[in-house]
Amino acid sequence: MSEQQRSEIAFFDLETTIPTKPGQGYAVLEFGAILVCPRKLVELESYSTLLCPNDLSLISSLSERCNGISRAAVSSAPPFAHVADKIFDLLNGRIWAGHNILRFDCPRIREAFAEVNRPPPEPKGIIDSLALLTQRFGRRAGNMKMATLATYFGLGQQTHRSLDDVRMNLEVLKYCATVLFLESSLPDILTSDSWVSPSTSTRTRSAGRVMPVEMNYTPSSVPITENNENQTSGQRILTSAEPSRPTTESFNLRELSEEIMADAIQEDNVMEERPTTESLDTSPPLMIPPESSRTSSEFLTPDDVSISSITAFIPFYRGSRRIQLLHNAIQLKLVCCHLKVRFGISTKFVDQADRPKLSFVVDAPPSFCQVLDVCDSHAQRLFMDSGSSSEWRPMVSRKNGYWNFPTVRLQIPTVVTGDVASYGTEIFQKEASSGTEQKLVFSKFDPAELERLFISGSSVDAFISLDQYDYQQNAGIRLVAEKLVIHSS
Repeated sequence: MSEQQRSEIAFFDLETTIPTKPGQGYAVLEFGAILVCPRKLVELESYSTLLCPNDLSLISSLSERCNGISRAAVSSAPPFAHVADKIFDLLNGRIWAGHNILRFDCPRIREAFAEVNRPPPEPKGIIDSLALLTQRFGRRAGNMKMATLATYFGLGQQTHRSLDDVRMNLEVLKYCATVLFLESSLPDILTSDSWVSPSTSTRTRSAGRVMPVEMNYTPSSVPITENNENQTSGQRILTSAEPSRPTTESFNLRELSEEIMADAIQEDNVMEERPTTESLDTSPPLMIPPESSRTSSEFLTPDDVSISSITAFIPFYRGSRRIQLLHNAIQLKLVCCHLKVRFGISTKFVDQADRPKLSFVVDAPPSFCQVLDVCDSHAQRLFMDSGSSSEWRPMVSRKNGYWNFPTVRLQIPTVVTGDVASYGTEIFQKEASSGTEQKLVFSKFDPAELERLFISGSSVDAFISLDQYDYQQNAGIRLVAEKLVIHSS
């Protein structure tokens, strides 16, 4: 069959190592694909194989925890070069499909073929179910991760193995399409009970049972467009399955995919790094618009916080389910004075542009710890209800010999304007004799300058916002420094 005549959809998934060093790439550990008939969604052919990377040391304990693929498991597996012909034949000239493949799997495929000096396969088209379901089904099913969608539909736990995940992806798509199809048959009844915008219907786990959470929705009064006889069967299914929408809201998968990728770069968060504990920080930098000044009245000291007034909620925006923490219904921001720096600026991890991602560790006084522990409790409970499989990491670190000195990590975000990077934190220096504060202006992005300022034992005042992350099977709240005041000794 010529490549022009290939009509099958190739659903595929990769399992890879997780980079643990600056500049380190991904190594493919497993490839799995299923060829599907686009008219009947029946499986025509399947293929999966473990792959042995050139360097087995790339398989860290973090990688193994993520997908269960150990060095021993792949030691006798073929290298990518030995199966490149098969993978090329499966993918080239076919429609590619998968969950989050635009952002992750497609680049990894191209990288793998480049490493063996071969041209990569080219798709006839790409269907990213993350983009598609966020547009057609999103917001009601949580953070739209495959594990969350599977939990929503009661399909069991995601194994993070390629062929299993591909089959789960197919089942999730079938369930989503069925729900949308049924809702379209009685839009005034079913959608009012099940499909919610901008709030969403989700499901929570309670004592091992999946329970619905009811919310409200006002369906659009615009009628569904009649099927055009020139439409393909797939277009007719999507049209009939789509709940009524205003005619101005057109669907563009390419634009949505680009939007999701941009959101992921802006919103995916770093996993919290702890002293002497293996961890990973690979999320993209925050893109925070520069501000002329932070208003001190926005921030509360820990002593000003009423523990009973802390709440957590999830605002719904374009499918995002990022937890926000409130105090008396206002976003909680904290200011803590005279925090002792325990570990100075860390440049261990880098972003996608190889810029260091900056953070430092301070001792946390008891009142600060109490507020953060309550915030953690509220956020974790809400997070677990969303059905995510990620492991929650508390903000306060009390591990590895620091029981008497609880610590927290403060993040210094990066602002990127065009190709120019700068610090997303306002940094001041306070003179001990006069008590006056002077804003520091940096001519360039140079972490070495900050290393000289934030040294172990120094004292800082920190104006902090709380930002939830869920990345690489780790989740929690990170502390983002909006303003820092360094006390001169």
